[in-house]
Amino acid sequence: MKTWVARKEDVHTGVIPRKWYVVDAEGQTLGRMATQIATVLRGRHKPIWTPHVDVGDFVVVINAARVHVTGKKRQQKHYYNYSGYPGGLRAISFEDQMKRDPRRIIKHAVQGMLPKTRLAKRQFLKLKVYAGDEHPHAAQQPEPLLSQD
Repeated sequence: MKTWVARKEDVHTGVIPRKWYVVDAEGQTLGRMATQIATVLRGRHKPIWTPHVDVGDFVVVINAARVHVTGKKRQQKHYYNYSGYPGGLRAISFEDQMKRDPRRIIKHAVQGMLPKTRLAKRQFLKLKVYAGDEHPHAAQQPEPLLSQD
């Protein structure tokens, strides 16, 4: 039996179909949800996964403002940004980030679980995150990815 390897041309011509999944983040633990989203974005859930080709699917996350974190992360977790200049380190707490833009919390968690390559940057573009329960991707008929446990 021959081993089949996906090629970039297979993705563009439609040989490898792309699915759309929707994830309701309400009540989901941030890290556990992010690992499953990263797996789908990379295509690791498919038997045709190839490391050098983007065979992953699209993921739409709704209710990002209602994501759950364990322990004291809501008060103690910080997100850092460094400009490269002296005194340029900025820190924002989890609670402040939730008030400002809750979508960035899920994007940050998922991006941290993807490899740091050019391919992963393209895979990350297939993630769509929305703070509320409305999204403009109904025409793609997304299937639910995670069940509410």
